Amino acid sequence: MRSYSQSDLWVLDLPGGTPRDLTASYDFDIDGSVGGDQRAPRGQEPAGPIWSSDGRTILVKVGMHGNADLESFDAQNGGQKYAGHGTSESHEVISYTADRSAAHLAMVISSPTEIGDLYVAEGDTGAKPRRLTTFNDALFSQLSLTAPEEFWYTSFDGTKIEGWIQKPSSFDPASKYPLILEIHGGPHAAYGNTFTHEFQWMAAKGYVVLYVNPRGSSNYGQDFGNSIQYAYPGDDYKDLMAGVDEVLKKGYVDAARLGVTGGSGGGLLTDWVVTQTTRFKAAVSQRDISDWANFWYTADFTLFTPTWFHKAPFEEPPEFTKRSPITYAENIQTPMLFILGDEDYRTPPGAGGEELFRALKYLKRTAAMARFPGENHELSRSGRPWHRIERLEQIVGWFDKYLSPGTLDSK
Repeated sequence: MRSYSQSDLWVLDLPGGTPRDLTASYDFDIDGSVGGDQRAPRGQEPAGPIWSSDGRTILVKVGMHGNADLESFDAQNGGQKYAGHGTSESHEVISYTADRSAAHLAMVISSPTEIGDLYVAEGDTGAKPRRLTTFNDALFSQLSLTAPEEFWYTSFDGTKIEGWIQKPSSFDPASKYPLILEIHGGPHAAYGNTFTHEFQWMAAKGYVVLYVNPRGSSNYGQDFGNSIQYAYPGDDYKDLMAGVDEVLKKGYVDAARLGVTGGSGGGLLTDWVVTQTTRFKAAVSQRDISDWANFWYTADFTLFTPTWFHKAPFEEPPEFTKRSPITYAENIQTPMLFILGDEDYRTPPGAGGEELFRALKYLKRTAAMARFPGENHELSRSGRPWHRIERLEQIVGWFDKYLSPGTLDSK
């Protein structure tokens, strides 16, 4: 049993046929996506396989590296007819549907500088989609949004990792900027070419924002995604640090002003980062896990055990202890802010930030905790609007306090 099982496209000939995997040799994520913070709540994105009118091909969304696009597969042998609508574009198809003849598609598409608009395209030709709506153009014309710089780098063991660098709109390569490392959750998820308000907000406040897809992320193949099984956190942490080092080589980031944040699995890794290194001067851990055993007993799902751990915590306590950030709390010197939802049952506060916060207070280290009443694990994506605003102000305020962005123009 694997921690990450990449989705495939299957067909079944009725009546009495045998299911056939059309994409067994296609090493990308069928029905995959990339993570942002401006989409509809879960369950509100219609999408699914679409048959051509002649029944020869099937159209389905695919997560491929930092993009999510539609691809057409031969219904008999799984061969690709074409690779996506407008594949020269860096974007995410969030949702899609087709008319009864499958001749025309309607799609909601997002990019790093476009929240999501309605597009149409010819269903089975791979033609570039045509944009129908411009909902946010008037607002965005008053703002200074920036497109991230995509890059690949080599991690400690030769593994290739994809990442993005979001820079302030007034970026000057001769200046030194504070950096915020953003870590996605999951862990089997992916950042990519979709709109993320949080990254734009931080860049607008004067920060360089780094976000990468370390091993364990989806959209990079079965082996890449499953490589952290029974070893999380671990080498994914090394991938993150290699990404920071790669950006530091560019010369415009101040190594003395590094921050780190992430939510869910990214919160776990934020906790892990500050127990392994003191290079970060501020950290914001969100809806995190600090104690795997506590999480096993209290979270709203425990069936992960066969895929993340071999046994239950009372059967192999050393393994749970070894991979829990709380074990290494005494190593933490980084000022930490914990952002938690009172109704978060996916990563209960008592198994994460609250526990580590109390440990740090006992050790007389710098720590603060912001609890959001009535909020669950979706706070950053579909929480109450005023809570989402307060959350962002808390995060950037913490980094402002310790990373001194007001001095970013120093040469």
